[in-house]
Amino acid sequence: MSLQSISQAPISLRSAAKSDVRTQFAAVCYRIVKGKPEILMVTSRRAGRWIIPKGWPMDGKTPAESALIEAWEEAGVRGDAHNRCLGLYSYRKSIGPERGLPCVAMVYAIKVKSLAVKFPEKGQRRRKWMRPAKAAQKVDEPELSNILKYFDPDMLKI
Repeated sequence: MSLQSISQAPISLRSAAKSDVRTQFAAVCYRIVKGKPEILMVTSRRAGRWIIPKGWPMDGKTPAESALIEAWEEAGVRGDAHNRCLGLYSYRKSIGPERGLPCVAMVYAIKVKSLAVKFPEKGQRRRKWMRPAKAAQKVDEPELSNILKYFDPDMLKI
């Protein structure tokens, strides 16, 4: 698996509404335990299924910075974001009982330094550490499953 090596600039949203931009930025939050990676998964707010933190672009923030902010809001993660995109996956974001918005999420690795006890969405989500193969089995999106299954922090050092 190769990583994007192009430097990213902050995004300007002045000319577009968030709902017009169908790209989201997602975070693979990881730590190393006994020499092996673990990925922090969170539950979605409505259905309670396992996902990774993700959200809309933020004005003036790079994609990796946006992913780091989402990791804080949804999982209480404090850490360092890697600026190289791990990959992307597509899904439909629910915006009503019968409507969905097609989205593409760009995925960034976040090296977790600590987890906060209190964070913005604490009462709305659960979080759990999983090995990459197990995390890959828990998600619905095949492309995300592959990103998680083959996640290797050593590739971030390239």
